[in-house]
Amino acid sequence: MRVDDAAFDSAAMSLSKRETEVMDLIATGQSNGQIAQRLFLSEKTVKNHVNRIYAKLGVDSRPTAITLWLQRTP
Repeated sequence: MRVDDAAFDSAAMSLSKRETEVMDLIATGQSNGQIAQRLFLSEKTVKNHVNRIYAKLGVDSRPTAITLWLQRTP
């Protein structure tokens, strides 16, 4: 799945600082538990961030989110 580049860039820019941190860690293959430990958050909080990230990026799976995130223009 590939969304319109402009739409994706807009969605990616709408992520909060914390959501961007979480997405960067997701893109490195870390689990929610690992992300929670690294950022000193509960797994539930990480899961909430992940759900908001998916909604903002318009994706419904971790692999799709990672693929789109890694293809974005820095």
